[in-house]
Amino acid sequence: MEYKIYVQNLKCGGCAKTITNKLNGIKGVSNLNIYVEDSLVILNCTEIILEKVKETLKKAGYPEDGEQNSLSSKAKSYVSCAIGNIG
Repeated sequence: MEYKIYVQNLKCGGCAKTITNKLNGIKGVSNLNIYVEDSLVILNCTEIILEKVKETLKKAGYPEDGEQNSLSSKAKSYVSCAIGNIG
């Protein structure tokens, strides 16, 4: 099933690369597309895997819209942004 997840802290291609690397590591995720300008992640997976996807995004610093966006999440996203732009 296709899911659309609007996330916070998605700012650039480096962020998108980090998210891609994290989510491609989850078995059962397919057809992954990230739209930086819309802060949107679209993917196919089961409902059970969706919870793992959301938790992975949150741990990487990209919580779903409406979730708490702590200073820690913002800092993680800046670090992963920088790493994504380097790699």
